[in-house]
Amino acid sequence: MIRPNPLADQAPTDLEDQAHVARARGGDREALEALVRRHQPWIYNIAVRMLYHPQDAEDATQEILIKAVTGLASFEGRSSFRTWLYRIVVNHVLNTKRGRLEPEAMTFGCYGHGLDRTPDLDLPDQGSVGADVNVLVEEARITCTSGMLLCLDREQRLIYILGGIFEVTDTVGAELLGISRENFRQRLARARRDLHNFMHDKCGLVNRANPCRCAKKTRGFIQAGYVDPANLLFARARLQQVREAVPVVRDAILTLDEQYAEIFREHPFYQSPDLVQALRRLLESPDFRRAAEPS
Repeated sequence: MIRPNPLADQAPTDLEDQAHVARARGGDREALEALVRRHQPWIYNIAVRMLYHPQDAEDATQEILIKAVTGLASFEGRSSFRTWLYRIVVNHVLNTKRGRLEPEAMTFGCYGHGLDRTPDLDLPDQGSVGADVNVLVEEARITCTSGMLLCLDREQRLIYILGGIFEVTDTVGAELLGISRENFRQRLARARRDLHNFMHDKCGLVNRANPCRCAKKTRGFIQAGYVDPANLLFARARLQQVREAVPVVRDAILTLDEQYAEIFREHPFYQSPDLVQALRRLLESPDFRRAAEPS
């Protein structure tokens, strides 16, 4: 299923969003819920790449949607709804408390040292782990590459997620972050340089001269607790990949930067938890109604 991309230059959702916003501001609950359902997958997929742990991403997505729903009355239409909403997303993920697995400061040097210390081992016997070994290798791959993103500081990470993975243009990226297009391009270039240099030096997925292989690290990741066969964080039902959610026309030969970014675009585009019911309960709760009443 190809989802309409609200972050595209000419987002196919803009006109319909405007109609939903007008109706939602007039009290139409169905229009409000349509907006939530349209944007919650994209918000969640940004959040999970920023915060690493799916539960932290779910919490952040709900907090963002609450801010948007409760603040919709203040939306004056001076920008597109997309810009207004995703600026809330940007501000939240840049300033929210650290996720449970997001370190205060992780350097590429420290991360590489951790990979070097993880032994290369044969894959575990499927009977001993109670899970499909191929799925565990996939979990190890996504775990490791997602961890690489945490070595970027939050602003670099967000810019790489937007521009490098979701292929947001400099026009949209600058609009969402409140910076110039040139500044967005420069910051994206620095994030690419730092991440891709590390991958070139360490990752066997992009440089076959590197000895590190996902299959050889899988058992070590299980022993270290990074991968839990009984509680997979990432290798869940794959509805589609990021590259399918963000389709673009490409040249036959990808640039080197694009080849590295493809590793992250092969990650799943995760199905977000449906938060409509939770938001509905919030909006209908007596405490919320009292708080929302004008003083």
